Amino acid sequence: MTADVRPVTESEVPDWLRALRTGFLRPPVVPDEDVTDRLPHLDLERTLGAFDRDRVVATFRSFPQEVSTVGGGSLAADAITQVTVSPTHRRRGLLGRMMDADLAAARERGDAIATLISAEYPIYGRFGFGPASWTTEWSVDLRRAGLDPRRSGRPGDGGRVDLSDGDEIRKIGPGLHRRLAGVRAGVTSRSERDWTRETGLGFQLDPWTEPFYAVYRSESGEAEGYVAYRSDDKWDDGKQPVNTATVRDLIAVTPAAERALWLYLCSIDWITTVRSGHRAPDDPLPDLLPDPRAARTVTHTDMLWVRVLDVARVLESRTYPVAAGLVLDVRDGGGPAGGRFRLDASPEGATCVRTDASADLVLDVANVGGLAFGDASAVRLARLGRVEEPVPGAAARADLLFRTPLRPFSPDIF
Repeated sequence: MTADVRPVTESEVPDWLRALRTGFLRPPVVPDEDVTDRLPHLDLERTLGAFDRDRVVATFRSFPQEVSTVGGGSLAADAITQVTVSPTHRRRGLLGRMMDADLAAARERGDAIATLISAEYPIYGRFGFGPASWTTEWSVDLRRAGLDPRRSGRPGDGGRVDLSDGDEIRKIGPGLHRRLAGVRAGVTSRSERDWTRETGLGFQLDPWTEPFYAVYRSESGEAEGYVAYRSDDKWDDGKQPVNTATVRDLIAVTPAAERALWLYLCSIDWITTVRSGHRAPDDPLPDLLPDPRAARTVTHTDMLWVRVLDVARVLESRTYPVAAGLVLDVRDGGGPAGGRFRLDASPEGATCVRTDASADLVLDVANVGGLAFGDASAVRLARLGRVEEPVPGAAARADLLFRTPLRPFSPDIF
């Protein structure tokens, strides 16, 4: 029988959560507290299920999101999450039906993009998604980093690092996060619930261990960054501490805050290893060390995936470092982003309109997000065969327009 794809009702949420837990290989018993905690935050019209004889066999949910663009602007996004198909119902087109329904609703609402974090790389390209930001995680061996063992961890710029707690982070964190979005593209918005859950309040899927918090304040006393981290408790032969500090969250809105927080973490007694957590690939951490090789790359992978729904709005939402014009022929297989667009951009602003002019570059919609958020290189995409260049030199001209000094950074998995 063909499964029925539709929004779930309130009474069906427990079964939807059971299917969700099954898809993510968690025990399929749903605690009552989980249902009670989630219900007020679920938009049931955007919470889809595939039903086979009244049993949920696939899940899909979306929610409103803002994503920062180059230059401090933002785009309204359709954030997609909690996508599963039960192992008994794979390869039946259920994901495609749920995705089509959600993206159609997103276009109707006027969302400029859709976003997601892809658990498996090959799945989402066929729906027009492509990576727009990447993430790197380092493991720093402090025993070989070359740092002075007498270091105090105090900033040398007149600022200071103070220990803090979840109450303060809930107060200062949202403002710092918004400031980060003003200087980095790719930062996704956090809700009030995100802040409460990430600081230990409310129902937790996994047992909660309270992290340590530290805040960097400039010489004037203004908070410019914070870090949340946890430590294990390990000893070598019971005599020598060999503990690891693992960063859960680090938000820094100035280079001084970034430097101070990393050097603070690298100065804590009994800590021999620092795990950085998800960071932008151009994070300064390795080069803050006298021996950057002490920072071993643990993970380097795609992070935020973007599906452009409105090319003109996406390209007009960001700033550009130079004045130039470019005609893009976007291929979208009958989707909403297909067509030919003329971008006229300068440091004063940009316009993007549909045109019949001949194309400078031809590309798939899945590559537009990476260019728009400043991470992809049109020259490299052309070398890979993912961009056609009818006008010689157009890819290099596109890189002058689109590339940015800072790579996009997406701190959150959603």
